[in-house]
Amino acid sequence: MDEKQPLDCLIVGGGPAGLTAAIYLARFHLDIVVVDGGKSRASWIPCTRNVSGFPDGIKGTELIQRMRDQACKYGAKIETEFVTKLERDTKSGLFTATWGSGSAIARMVMLATGVTNRRPPMDEELHGDALARGLVRYCPICDGYEVTDKKVGVIGSDSRGIAEALFLRSYTADLTLIAPDKALRLKPEEYKKLHDAGIDCVDGPAQAVAIPDGCIVVDTAEGHYTFDSIYPALGSDTHTQLAEMVGAKLSGDQCILVDRHMRTSVSGLYAAGDVVIGLDQISHAMGQGGVAATTIRNDLCAQLPRWREPLAELQETKSGS
Repeated sequence: MDEKQPLDCLIVGGGPAGLTAAIYLARFHLDIVVVDGGKSRASWIPCTRNVSGFPDGIKGTELIQRMRDQACKYGAKIETEFVTKLERDTKSGLFTATWGSGSAIARMVMLATGVTNRRPPMDEELHGDALARGLVRYCPICDGYEVTDKKVGVIGSDSRGIAEALFLRSYTADLTLIAPDKALRLKPEEYKKLHDAGIDCVDGPAQAVAIPDGCIVVDTAEGHYTFDSIYPALGSDTHTQLAEMVGAKLSGDQCILVDRHMRTSVSGLYAAGDVVIGLDQISHAMGQGGVAATTIRNDLCAQLPRWREPLAELQETKSGS
C-alpha cells in the first residue's frame, strides 16, 4: 500500500456486509482495502438455504470465499488481520487504522465488524463439532425450517429465551426451554405463554455433554435431555470498539448508530451489517453493504470528483511510464 496516498476507503470486516461493499467500491474504480480478522459469523454456517440463488444451500465458508474472489477480481485488496486501533485526524478528516503487521490511512472507513454470539456451556471442541453438524444452531430465522418437526431445545432464561422458543414453535411441537444457570427466571404470565404453547420448561444449570448418533445431549438439574438441535438464546456482543475510539454514537442497544444511508455520527465513518441495529441476516447485511458503498462513493466524489480520463490519454500515460 502506498503510504503517501490515502486509500479511498478502508473496510474493517470481511463478512457479507463488508465484502458486498468491497465489490461495489472496487467496481466504482475506488482504491480500497478490506482488513478481516477471519471471524465472520457467516463462516460458521455449515449450509445456508436462505441466500437467494442457492436453492440447495451453500456453506458459509464457500459463500465468503466466493465474495472475496469477486471483490479481488475487480481490484480490492484483502488483508487477513485484526484492526486494533482507529484514529481520526480532526484537521484533515483522515483515518488511520492499525493492525498487527501494518497500518493504513484512508479518507473514509466502513465498519462491518459484526457481533459474537454468546456460546452455551460446553466444551469448545464439542461446540465446533456440533455446530458443523447442525446440532447447535444460532439463527432460527435462517434455519428454523431445518428443524421442522424435530426435537429442539432452547437454552435461555429470560425474555430472549422465551421469544426464541415461541418463534420456533411454528416449526415443531417438541420444544423445551432450558435455563443455562440455576433456574428459569420467568414471571407467571411468561410461564403461561409457554404452557399455552406446549413448551416444556427445565431448570439448570445446563451443559451440552455429548453428541451420539446425530443428536446432542444436554445435562440439566432435572436429568439428561436429548435433542436433534439446540438453540442458544444467550444474546451477543456487538463489536463497536473501533467506532467508539473515534467518538461514534451508539444506539440504546449498543449497536453503531447510523442514518438510512449507513452514515455514522462521525464524518467519513460508515457502518453496515450486524454491528448496526436490524435483522441479523446475510441478505440484510448485503443490502446494507450496497447502500453504504454507494453512499461512500457519492460522498467521496462530492469532495473529490473522479472524472475518468479519455482512453487515449490513459494509453499515453501507461506507455510513458
